[in-house]
Amino acid sequence: MKSIITLILLSIGCLLSAQTDPVAKDILDKFSDAALSAPAVGMNFTLRIQDKIEGTEQVSDGQLVIKENMYMLQLPENIIWYDGSSMWTLSPGVKEVTVTLPDPGDDIFITSPSRLFNMYKDDFKYRLLEVLPEGSLIDLYPENPSATDFSIIRLLIDKQNRLVSAEYRRKDAIDIFINVHEYKLSKSYPDSFFSFDPSGYPDVDIIDMR
Repeated sequence: MKSIITLILLSIGCLLSAQTDPVAKDILDKFSDAALSAPAVGMNFTLRIQDKIEGTEQVSDGQLVIKENMYMLQLPENIIWYDGSSMWTLSPGVKEVTVTLPDPGDDIFITSPSRLFNMYKDDFKYRLLEVLPEGSLIDLYPENPSATDFSIIRLLIDKQNRLVSAEYRRKDAIDIFINVHEYKLSKSYPDSFFSFDPSGYPDVDIIDMR
């Protein structure tokens, strides 16, 4: 499950000749400020994963809510809650919940999801490709290409500083496309929203690995 989260939200890439574009920086800064000043960030999206070697494609819909360093991610086969310390991964098909304590050193999103909105400030080069009617198309590249399995991330951000889509290219020939249907910054969520509530799932087995 961790690898799926990484594919969806931390797929990043490399291009050694990239330059840091001040226009792109201004757009990313406004996108970051809007997200980090909101009570929470909610996204409804369609995820498409293409394996160019196997010739396969997987399409699914999902929902994501991020509040500070907490999140809830819902996909067809899994629901994940993270309260900043513990992670609950529910597999409805097998009626099982696994509880873990993620290693803070594992990756950025697992233990610090709000970094999605400002990690470009430290770890990336970026450039504005073009301005489309839908928004600004920006490519991001890591400062250290050898430290990642990915090859590029491309964001489309609209004039209201909302994410429209993201495209991720991996070195293993897997491409990930996310189309955001709804991007919400105004709704507030209690901290309890990001923890698993056993009363809502009385028939599942809980495997506590903490």
